[in-house]
Parts: sequence; C-alpha cells; structure tokens
Amino acid sequence: MYIQRAMEEAISRAAKSFKAVLLTGARQVGKSTLLEHLFPDREYATFDDPVLLEQARREPGVFFQNHPAPLTLDEVQYIQELFPYIKMECDRSQERGLFMLTGSQSFHLMRRVSESLAGRIAVMELSGLSLRELLGVGFSRPFVPTRDYIDERGKEKTEVSRLWDIIFRGGYPGLYETDLDWGTFYASYAQTYINRDINDLMKVKDHLKFTRFLTAMAARTGQLLNYSKVAEQADVTAATAKEWTSLLETSGIIYLLSPFSNSALNRAVKTPKLYFRDTGLVCFLTRYPSPEVAMNGAMAGELFETFVVSEVLKSYTNAGLDPRMYLSYYRGRDKGREREIDLLIEQGDMIWPVEIKMSANPRLDMTNAFDVLDSIPGKKRGEGTLLCRYEKPLWLNERTVALPVGYV
Repeated sequence: MYIQRAMEEAISRAAKSFKAVLLTGARQVGKSTLLEHLFPDREYATFDDPVLLEQARREPGVFFQNHPAPLTLDEVQYIQELFPYIKMECDRSQERGLFMLTGSQSFHLMRRVSESLAGRIAVMELSGLSLRELLGVGFSRPFVPTRDYIDERGKEKTEVSRLWDIIFRGGYPGLYETDLDWGTFYASYAQTYINRDINDLMKVKDHLKFTRFLTAMAARTGQLLNYSKVAEQADVTAATAKEWTSLLETSGIIYLLSPFSNSALNRAVKTPKLYFRDTGLVCFLTRYPSPEVAMNGAMAGELFETFVVSEVLKSYTNAGLDPRMYLSYYRGRDKGREREIDLLIEQGDMIWPVEIKMSANPRLDMTNAFDVLDSIPGKKRGEGTLLCRYEKPLWLNERTVALPVGYV
C-alpha cells in the first residue's frame, strides 16, 4: 500500500525547473518508493547492487552508456565519483529532470553536490510520514499560525483520536505499509544504522559505546544539548560526543534547533535544542513498551514536544523549504526571570511565538514569555500560539490562540 506523500508536488515542480533533483533523508523514510511512484517509466539503478557499484566506480563513462538519462540513482553517497559525470550529462542537454538522486548521508552529499552540480540541482529532504500524510490530509502549507492559516487549515481539520499510538509507533512508512512488528523493525533499524551508515561516515570502533551514546541522546530529546553529560553517560570524551552528534544530524536521526539570535536579547542561551526526528525510535531506545507507558512516563512532555516540533519541521521540508531558515527557539533571562519560548517562526520582520504543552486545558499564563519579543527593534510579534491537546481552536485573548496538534 502506497501512502501519498506531501512532497510529491514540490518534487514534480523541481523536476520541471532543474536538470537534477537530490532527495536526502534518513534511511527507510521512503525516498526510493516516492521517486519510483512519481517517475515509474524511468530506469532505476541502486548502488546497493555491487555489480552496478563496481562498474560505476571503474568505468563511469561506460555506466552512463548502459544507463542513459532520464535516470533515477539510489543511494548515491556510495558513488560520489559519478557527480562530475552527472554534471557533464546535464551540460549536454537542455532537458529538465534528467536525474533523480537519493542519498541517506546529507553532509557528504552536499559537499560533492556544491562542488559539481551547483545551479543544476534542487536539494530536498524527505522525513518520515507526517500526521497529515497518515490521515490523508491534502493541506500543504508550512506551519505559520496566522489567522488566515488557521481558517484555511480548519476547512480540512485533522481529528486525532489516538495520538499516542502514532507518537509511539513513529513515522517510518514500513511500519504502516506492512504488518511489521514494532520492536523487530526498530531493533533492525538501529543495528543496520550503526553497522552500516555510521561506519560509512566514520569508522566507529566501539559499537557498544555508540549504542549507549545513541540511547543517552534519545533520553534528552526536547532538551538543551549538553555534550558533557551525554559524553559522561556514554563513557566517551566531549569531543567524541560532538563528533557523533554531527553524525546523527548528518544521517537525519536528529535535528538541532538553533537558538534565536538578536542583539536585543543579549542574555539568551546560545545552546541548540536536541530533537529526534522520529518519536518511535526514541520510545524504542528508551525502552518504553507501549503507548500507554510512554504517555504516562517521565519523558511524556519531551516526547509530545518532540513529536510536535517534528511535525512542524515536516510541514516545511514537505513544501521544499529548509526549516533552518525559519525556525528557532528562545531561552534567556528577562526582568530577573528565566523565560523560554519553545518555537519561533520568523519570516521577514514578523515573528510568531509558539508554546507546546501536553495539557488539554490551555491557559493564557502558559504564554507569558511571548512579550519578550516586543523588545526587539525592527520586529513585529505575530499571533501567539499554544499547541496542545485541546479539541478545537480557542482564542485566549485577541492575539493568542490555543490550537490542537492536528492543526499543524
């Protein structure tokens, strides 16, 4: 069963404008399936095939004689030697959409792409299934909680009756397209990820320590990233923890949300916040056995926040946008108090503050930190939003609204 992906429109649009499209994202998020569905008539070659991999490495010119464009190339991080030849093939033709590429290791791919294919390629990132995709919602705008957005989103509102089942199960398509056992899937995923992807990026000698590090990171999702504490728990140096964190970010396992930077808020914290891209993987690594245990566990608030932030990220990447250009968070001291805003959405001179609470009883005092933004010169504060488990939009005052998670 193919689940329609929200990114289909953005990819089709890019294929009409660029000679090549690179689709990155973590392993098993559905990159190959999506491209095969969108472009069923073109040849598909995967470098998981050792025969193709060897030919491409030894005779890249011959490879393209045997596999002419238009062509889909899967897992191209294994064969970066091909990028100069892809450039030559692109320069020989005026056609668009000649190459569709996928890769699970974005940082290394970006470096070779910027060297070889600048101006010829669109780079996009696919995440796991979003709530919109799981529930068949066609709404495609990125989350910017204006009154217009709220009104339009309400026309195709999402009723989420078993939210914690979705948080616990996670967003990998394989868990929904087949009757796959949850524990077996994530055990295999973690093992494959560590033994294959991590070793491709960096030869990690002690897999046990890396597993402890991965688990320690999962236990800190939704929190400020403290390298020293993670390193201590994993029994590695802080330098190693930083290096391994970069690996997790590179391979799409985590997202580091940047702190808001503005000279007017000179007491703001400069440390990024850590979020796993998939809450099911967090539940597996932290040994939560069921949705009910996760919902009532010590990490329930962090899991809920991680899920909501992940959904916001997907709303941007599925629209072909880089969320790093729009999203940040704030924590700092103001008027002698510690203040925090979970999410800031910035476009031009506008900033929309977002607070995330697991509560089903929204209160205006949950958004008290929003007025910090009023002191920033040249910026205007947009509608404030409290994302929570209340069943419908509820305006708490003339500029602050409580929204159900389904409105993301």
